[in-house]
Amino acid sequence: MGLLEGKKALVMGVGNKRSIAWGIATAFQREGADLAFNWPNERLKDNVLELVATLPNHESIPVGPCDVSKQDEIDKFFAEMDRKWGRLDILVHSIAFAAIEDLKSVMSLTYNAVDRVVPSYNSMAMAKAVLEAETRYLAADLGPHNVRVNAISAGPLKTLAGSAVRGISQARDLMVEKAPLRRNITQDEVGNVAVFLASEWSRAVTGATIFADNGFNIIGVTE
Repeated sequence: MGLLEGKKALVMGVGNKRSIAWGIATAFQREGADLAFNWPNERLKDNVLELVATLPNHESIPVGPCDVSKQDEIDKFFAEMDRKWGRLDILVHSIAFAAIEDLKSVMSLTYNAVDRVVPSYNSMAMAKAVLEAETRYLAADLGPHNVRVNAISAGPLKTLAGSAVRGISQARDLMVEKAPLRRNITQDEVGNVAVFLASEWSRAVTGATIFADNGFNIIGVTE
């Protein structure tokens, strides 16, 4: 039996097959979780539907529009989720919207530009810093309800969002050269960390930012 057998997991933020969120989704599916997805806009709708169609029993997977900048879409999407599932165990990404008594684990994605200067990341680094702080505060607020909140700080990956960051290719090359494990990471490896955070194996872990970057975050000056 998989680590997430029977768990209901909503994965928000899938853009294409290179998305970290997709790596997490496939890892969850491997471990027995029931999945649901959203598409944020019409531009990404076909991408999401094509990916979902590759999963086993894809006809029964809840998937629909949800632009998280529009409250009416959020309300409609989660009402439909509640009708189909009745509960939500795992929420991936930074949209903390669900009845807290139904949730068990919430996780978001961040990046080490919070602690290190990364040219061209700029305002996104500040947003990620807020996200990491909010992870800690939400963990404190939701802990009494037995809800755990954590963040995963992944290394630079070739994703749809990452492609908009100037110099991301050089950052990946630098990781291979300088990270203690001397290689880059994959979406699947980030997915495995997410499985741990979503499973009972991490039930004592909350308010944490877990690095999945082959140790790159510890490096200061190198020879």
